[in-house]
Amino acid sequence: MALIPPFFLDCVVAIGIIKPDGNKHWIGTGFLFGKFVKQKEGNEKEYKVFLVSNKHVLKNHASVILRFNPQDDQAATDYPASLKDKDGKDLWTGHPNDNVDIGVIGINAQKLKDEGMKFGIFQSDDMAFTIDKLKEIGTTEGDFVYVLGFPMGLVTSDRQFVISRNGTIGRIRDLFEKRSTDFIVDAFVFPGNSGGPVILKPEMISIGGTKSNSNAALIGVVKSYIPYQDTAVSQQTGRPRIIFEDNSGLSLVEPVDYIFETIEEDEKRKSQPPTTAIANAGGSA
Repeated sequence: MALIPPFFLDCVVAIGIIKPDGNKHWIGTGFLFGKFVKQKEGNEKEYKVFLVSNKHVLKNHASVILRFNPQDDQAATDYPASLKDKDGKDLWTGHPNDNVDIGVIGINAQKLKDEGMKFGIFQSDDMAFTIDKLKEIGTTEGDFVYVLGFPMGLVTSDRQFVISRNGTIGRIRDLFEKRSTDFIVDAFVFPGNSGGPVILKPEMISIGGTKSNSNAALIGVVKSYIPYQDTAVSQQTGRPRIIFEDNSGLSLVEPVDYIFETIEEDEKRKSQPPTTAIANAGGSA
């Protein structure tokens, strides 16, 4: 029994950097998203493939590494991905709104396929629910979700296996009413989860007067957790001395619509199809 389509797990990618001492440090999560281009012969479709993550994961780096598992059980392969050209200009594109934390860069999916990597893509036309689609199916607070990613950089030494955490939609009606640009899920996320996909859990049963949803779908991108702050006050002076910050267990999520908008911005920037971020493999982990 599976509530998440198995290939959804293969859409998710660990993002890391090589430190000056040569060691790998895993800094975030990304996933492969396919923008529908055209219908080909039969049931085959053509997609333009992008890596999606957060701006704050991609910025300030000239390059990162992306980890993929081979189709067999061999050790994972790390691919260098250039984020800047020789002139220092960003090869990736961020959403034009500074408050929207989404960045994209084109990916050479054919190269991954030719080299026997195991991967999937979230197809834009039938695996991603926009705000209007979420309204249509009656999405509301309390609906169950899955958060996929690599919290705390928990990537095994020789393979890439994503970690799934469950949660619920904490608040979304303010997004529907355009009073907010993001929504809240009740799910713990940590550094390393940033840029990971949020998946709506399929539910065959619903209460009377509401709709059921039988499809798992991408509904957003993890941005950050919402911190809880507590202040220690001096008993002698009555003034605050130390502020403690904890993870509240509530997390901010960017809706799928902003992925489409960021890809549109990327295509405006470039007269040619997006340049690939994938270079030659850096070898097995």
